[in-house]
Amino acid sequence: MRVLLTGGAGFIGRHVLSELLARGHDVRVLDSFRSDVHGPSSAKVLDDAELLIADVRDAAAIDRALNGVEAVLHLAAKVGLGVDADDLPDYASSNDVGTAELLAGMARAGVERLTLASSMVVYGEGIGHCPEHGAVRPGPRIEAALAAGNFESPCPACGRPLETALVDENAPLDPRNAYASSKVAQEFYAANWARITGGSVAALRYHNVYGPGMPRDTPYAGVAAIFTSALRRGQAPKVFEDGRQQRDFVHVRDVAIATVLACEKHARGVRSFNIGSGTPRTVGQMAEALALALKGPQPAITGHYRLGDVRHIAADSSRFRTEFEWSPAVEFAHGMAELASL
Repeated sequence: MRVLLTGGAGFIGRHVLSELLARGHDVRVLDSFRSDVHGPSSAKVLDDAELLIADVRDAAAIDRALNGVEAVLHLAAKVGLGVDADDLPDYASSNDVGTAELLAGMARAGVERLTLASSMVVYGEGIGHCPEHGAVRPGPRIEAALAAGNFESPCPACGRPLETALVDENAPLDPRNAYASSKVAQEFYAANWARITGGSVAALRYHNVYGPGMPRDTPYAGVAAIFTSALRRGQAPKVFEDGRQQRDFVHVRDVAIATVLACEKHARGVRSFNIGSGTPRTVGQMAEALALALKGPQPAITGHYRLGDVRHIAADSSRFRTEFEWSPAVEFAHGMAELASL
């Protein structure tokens, strides 16, 4: 297929590009090379793919990028949490206006297939399990409780600490920061577009992606990159809260394969899919694995917190595994060792 890959020069985007090319697709990349995402010295070169340097909010550039295209993989986004109210306009503009411009351009060009990079952050705290009340939706985290070191989310009915549970795609959406809100909006805009045009949408809710090419020194660095950078400086990785917060860490090569499979095979309707390993691990376990691989100091549990963070979120990815015959291939220990060796 002739495909447009937005954000193809980014961390995940470069791996998706490699997978597309390996599978014989003709790829055009649209990327703005924003310095806050790529760093000021990022090389504006991509091998074996046509490159258009432009912002996804530029309608004229979108029309050029979509010429002759059969499908779109939309990865371009401003990522991170969004900590301050001043962050809100940039998330809304970069992610939501940008997606709206892309969708409008797809309608003009008659392009009917979209693979959208969404995120697990759309779930907020997801679903917890109370021994008395069963599956419940955790309430918002309270700063006074976090400041006192009470990090576990309580049952909203009885106040007892909740057990963690894997989150499937039917869990209610509960965005708790600017980035999460922008991702929910992207999904809804895409669904609106599909209803208008009859197009198809595969919204891939990536969980915590790690691997080669992770940004290290930008505001978009993931926790694994932050820990690795500290260890290479001979410093202990600083782990927020008590280190027991659970995530689903999934390797970027597995994510790239899943993304290309969705582009190739999903051609009807609007579907959301979790993309994760299916095995929850704690942030502390990740820090310990990296410290061991790099022969560095043990992690420092700081007790610090960010109000916009969630306590636990891990994926039930069985829908995507079943429908696309996909399973993650990179084991956690191998992936951590690889990351430490880069």
